[in-house]
Amino acid sequence: MNIKSQKDFFCGLMFMAVGVVFAWGASTYNIGTGARMGPGYFPLMLGVLLAFIGATVTFKALVIETEGGGKIGKWAWKPLFYIIAANVVFGILLAGLPAVKFPAFGMMVAIYALTFIASMAEAGWKVKNTFILATVLAMGSYLAFVVVLKLQFPVWPAFITG
Repeated sequence: MNIKSQKDFFCGLMFMAVGVVFAWGASTYNIGTGARMGPGYFPLMLGVLLAFIGATVTFKALVIETEGGGKIGKWAWKPLFYIIAANVVFGILLAGLPAVKFPAFGMMVAIYALTFIASMAEAGWKVKNTFILATVLAMGSYLAFVVVLKLQFPVWPAFITG
């Protein structure tokens, strides 16, 4: 069987893999029923749905002819590095690393770091635009998570708040 669209084929495989992993991870929680959903019900259904979408996309990539076949290009290593690094730095700054006595810097510093590091993946990166985006994201996150949802986690570094 020939692959008619490489991009769709590998995208479908990725969707199926992520869906199966989510469904498998959700199966360790109590699933419940449709009337009394447990904590694993929604992630299980989401994983199954994602795997189904992946199977559909993969099937279409094998059956339906597309213009040019949608060849896979080379890996974009620079954006991949910056996006992964931004998420790792966000987690470290938000929660800290108690094993090496690295303190938590709070949500605001973590969001600014996440935004600036991830924005460096863009080709025409501008500091002013990134600063505006980081400010809007930080204010929106503060309003959503601290004010509205009343979640308890450090917003500012401990050396500022005391």
